[in-house]
Amino acid sequence: MSPARKCKMTPEEKDRERRLAWFRKARFGMFIHWGLYSQLGRHEWVMNRERIPVKEYEKLADTWQPGPWPARKWARLARQAGMRYMVMTTKHHEGFCLFHSELTDYCATKRGPKRDLVAEYVEAARAEGLRVGFYYSLMDWHHPDGARCYYDEKARRRFVDYIHGQIRELLTNYGKIDIMWYDVSWPLDAAGWESEKMNRMVLELQPDIIMNNRNQLPGDFGTPEQHIVPEDRMWEACMTFNESWGYTPIDTRWKDAWTVISMLRQVAAGGGNLLLNIGPAPDGSVPQPCVKVLREVGAWLEKYGESIYEATDPMQQEWQITGAFTRKGDTLYFHCNRWPGKELAIGGLECKILEARLMGGAEVEFEQIKDRLVLRGLPEKAPDPLDTVIELKFKGPARQVLGAGCVVLKPKK
Repeated sequence: MSPARKCKMTPEEKDRERRLAWFRKARFGMFIHWGLYSQLGRHEWVMNRERIPVKEYEKLADTWQPGPWPARKWARLARQAGMRYMVMTTKHHEGFCLFHSELTDYCATKRGPKRDLVAEYVEAARAEGLRVGFYYSLMDWHHPDGARCYYDEKARRRFVDYIHGQIRELLTNYGKIDIMWYDVSWPLDAAGWESEKMNRMVLELQPDIIMNNRNQLPGDFGTPEQHIVPEDRMWEACMTFNESWGYTPIDTRWKDAWTVISMLRQVAAGGGNLLLNIGPAPDGSVPQPCVKVLREVGAWLEKYGESIYEATDPMQQEWQITGAFTRKGDTLYFHCNRWPGKELAIGGLECKILEARLMGGAEVEFEQIKDRLVLRGLPEKAPDPLDTVIELKFKGPARQVLGAGCVVLKPKK
């Protein structure tokens, strides 16, 4: 943000920037979807998709027996992966609360687990030095007023008081919380949810917290889901490891480390964050494909992290089969995730390249003629098969411009 823009900010905007400061640098977080649906293993929307009656579904609350302290393993894995914060489902659409609530008996401390699973999560995240986020679904399939509130004002009053009351519990009983992550505002609008009042309460209870945009208000950051599209403000792309948020062992289309690193490059280039979900099994264990991939990503970030965490300066760029850029000041990082061999050509750069080197390694010979940069004398095989980063020092405009043809057309006079 430019100094001129900072001077023009309102007090509300300045406070938002203060609260967002850590989040802008975080880049990578762990999303955890865990609930009664994990026992069925057929997606977190299973109650809705299979039209399971409330009375039948409720029985899952008494059969759920998580293993001892699974959140400690999640938090340790998150830190090993290079993640800097976590967000866990405190209540998903099914309505079951993983925290202790005085407002319902449909919660973990009073049913099967007989434990406050949110308290365990908060303690584990803090022990690993990670920021703490709470996901909370406004929609509730279990509450008798969850749908009735749309057409019955008395039901709306009861339901909104319930929702506000539970948010108050969450933000009062667990110490400092960093993120309030609302989800699914069906069936009410912002006025019906009393979202302005909701957000004021949240900030009164947690003056340093940030809120997302899913209670029908803009919030502090955007949340594109299952796609990475930069916004003109702070944003966070939330993505699944397979095609499901909750534990779904029949869904085996797992993302590999190459894909996760590519997503990290995309969010960094657009100045956003990646919130990558794991869906623990009922006992809290993390699916092995997630464990394997996150450790691989963490090892890669140990070596190339500067090209992700700090390289968020904007740059106009085009697609190229061999890779893409992130940028920090006068340094371009070319993330070469399809290694071409001993020679790499990059077209369309308008800036003048002054120096090229393998990140953390040797200088690379290069030649730049007009808008064609050729790097020569590279290793035959990729130094890192997941993503080898090449540092390019430059001066001039940080732009890559390519047209559909071999010549970029000049505008007509």
